[in-house]
Amino acid sequence: MIHAARLSTPVEGARLATVAVPVVFDGDVAVVAESVPATLGGHKLPRSFSKEWCAQQGLKSEPGSSVLLRSFAEANVALISLGSSYNNLENFRLAGAAAVENAGDGSVAFFLPTDGIEEPGDAAQALVEGALLASYNYKKSDGNATFDVVPLGSPLPSVETHNEVTEGVARGVIVGEGVNWAKRLIDTPAGHLTPKDLAKQVLDRLEGEPFVSVEAWNEAKIREEGLGGLLGVGQGSAQPTRLVYATYDPDPGESLAHIALVGKGVTFDSGGLSIKTGDGMMAMKTDMTGAAVVMAALSIASQLKIPVRITAIDPMTENMTGEKATKPGDVLTIRNGMTIEVLNTDAEGRLILADGLSLAVEANPDAIVDVATLTGAQAVALGDEVGAMFSSTNELADYFSAASSRSGEKLWRMPLVESYESHIESDVADMKNIGKPPRAGAISAALLLQRFTDGRPWVHLDIAGPGRAEANRGYTTKGATAFSARTIVEFLAAVAGVARD
Repeated sequence: MIHAARLSTPVEGARLATVAVPVVFDGDVAVVAESVPATLGGHKLPRSFSKEWCAQQGLKSEPGSSVLLRSFAEANVALISLGSSYNNLENFRLAGAAAVENAGDGSVAFFLPTDGIEEPGDAAQALVEGALLASYNYKKSDGNATFDVVPLGSPLPSVETHNEVTEGVARGVIVGEGVNWAKRLIDTPAGHLTPKDLAKQVLDRLEGEPFVSVEAWNEAKIREEGLGGLLGVGQGSAQPTRLVYATYDPDPGESLAHIALVGKGVTFDSGGLSIKTGDGMMAMKTDMTGAAVVMAALSIASQLKIPVRITAIDPMTENMTGEKATKPGDVLTIRNGMTIEVLNTDAEGRLILADGLSLAVEANPDAIVDVATLTGAQAVALGDEVGAMFSSTNELADYFSAASSRSGEKLWRMPLVESYESHIESDVADMKNIGKPPRAGAISAALLLQRFTDGRPWVHLDIAGPGRAEANRGYTTKGATAFSARTIVEFLAAVAGVARD
C-alpha cells in the first residue's frame, strides 16, 4: 500500500525501483514527450514506439494500458497509456493506478510532462488520487512505499506550473486518503463496527479538524428529538442507535453557500422481520456506505478549506430481527410529524433518512444532498458502475453532472415521476414505505424521501450498485468504493466557486 505521495525531482525519482512514463497515442504509435529523459533505468527511450512494437508488447491505446521494461541493475520503466490526450483527468487516475500496479509493493515515480497539460495541478491531483485509491488494501493498512510525482518541462517547468503541481499533489493526497478512510469503514465487519463504533470512528476523525464541530447523539437524545424512523428501525437490535451531527463553517462572518449532507448508516441490514436470504445478507455490512461517504466528504472539504458551509447528518443503526423489531404493518412517526406505514422492514433506509432529512431542513440549508445504498432496483437499472441521481431542480442536476464528469464517478439522472406518488399512498398513514414491487422501486423510494425536504433544492444519490465492486477495476478496488464521495467534494468546490463570484 502506498504510504505517501509527494513531489520529487528527476534524479530522486530515477532512484526508485519503478519509474512510470506516460505515452500518448497518435493513431497506433505511442509518443513519449520530449521532456522525458532519453535514458531511464538503463533503457534508452525513443520519442515514439511503433505500431508493431506496441502490438508485440501488448501496449494499447486504452488509458491505463501498460508495459514494464525490466532492468536488473536500475529502475524498471513502466510505459503507461494516457490515451490520445494529456487533458483527460480520468485517464490520469487510471495511469496512477497502473503505475502502482506495475510497482507491486514498491515505490514508484511518475514522470509527468507538463508542457502539454492545460491544468497541470488538476492532472497531478487525479494522478495521485488514482494511485492512492488503487493501492488501498483492507488487510494491509500499513506500508512504506511512496508515489513520487516528478514534474517535467522543456527545459524545466515554470515556477507557476511547479507550484500548481505541488498543490495538486497535496489535494490528491487529501482526497485519496479521505476516500480510503471511508472505504476502510465500509469494509469493516459489522461485528467490529456497530452504530456506536461507527459514531466513535467519525468523531475520532473529525474532532480537531479545522472549522468542524461534531457530536454523537445517544439513544436517549434520539428519542428526545423524536426520530421515530431511526428508533423504529433500530429497536430490533441489541445495539443502540446513534446519530452523528457535524458542521463545517470556515468563515462564520461570511454568508457562504450552505449545503446539508445526509447519509444512510445501517451498519448491518438483515432485512428485519422481512428477512433477507443468506446470500442477500453477505455484503450488508456495507449498508452504511452513505454515512461514510458523507463524513468523508465533510472531512475532505475541511482539509481543502473549501469556502462553503456544510451540515452533515448520519443516522446510524442495525436492522435486525429481535423481539422488539418493527413488524410489517406498524406505523412510525418521523421527526417532522409525518407518518409512514412499514409494509416491508427491508425498506428501512428511507425510514432513517426521513429523520435525517427532517433535521437537515431545520438547519435551513440552500440545498440538501442525501446518499444511500438504498434500492436493489437502482442496481438492476444501472448496474455496478453508474449511480442513480434524482434531483428536484435542473440547476442542481447540472452541478452534479459536471461534478460527476470531473470525478469520473458516473451518475445518471432518474425521473421523479409525479404520477408514481400514488404508489406510496397508505390507508393508515401519510405514506407507506414501499411502492408497487417490482415496478419503479428506486423512483418510489426517491419520491418518499422528497416529501421530507420541505420543497428545498435536493439531490438524492442511490448508490446501491456502484457502492461495492466485485473485482478490481482500474483504480477501483474490490469491496468498498465510497462511490460519490469525490463527486460531492467536486460539487462543494463548484458551489463555493460560484459563491465567490
